[in-house]
Amino acid sequence: MYNIVDIETTGHTAKDGKITEIAIYVHNGTQIVDSFSSLVNPECHIPYFITKLTGIDDEMVANAPKFYEIAKKVIDLTAGNIFVAHNVSFDYRFIQEEFNRLAYNFRRKTMCTVKLSRKYLPGHKSYSLGNICQELNIQINGRHRAAGDALATVKLFEMILEKHSLNGSPNQSGFQKRLF
Repeated sequence: MYNIVDIETTGHTAKDGKITEIAIYVHNGTQIVDSFSSLVNPECHIPYFITKLTGIDDEMVANAPKFYEIAKKVIDLTAGNIFVAHNVSFDYRFIQEEFNRLAYNFRRKTMCTVKLSRKYLPGHKSYSLGNICQELNIQINGRHRAAGDALATVKLFEMILEKHSLNGSPNQSGFQKRLF
């Protein structure tokens, strides 16, 4: 099982930033079987440039749950699954840091759709989510919002799985083993 994850944050570094939105799509290798999406109150000011990029402002998150209030849901949804994201180190580090603040050691195996795209979908000028999705005709409904970007990543991930299968490796366990 896979968790395709996207977050929005207050900044660029996990140590200094906080999560403002999270989306998790649970995928069984064929389709989405569960999902979770929520704004998150970062308990700090959201910088103007982030609001301009995401549309998420202080007022929107004022009554949203704080990370500790959704932490158990994140743990339950991701337990035993592979954490997948576009530029996985960014999303994973932020979530790990939020859990570190709660004195919880969050550890998951990870897969990066940027790296996988370069391997299984070579020849693109750019592998940023917006550019690769545009080139592959993957529609992003809600760019720079967690649910929209995560759902686009799901579609990209499914294309990668299909391409991998066409290359003579039909099962996901072989796919996973070669990446770890």
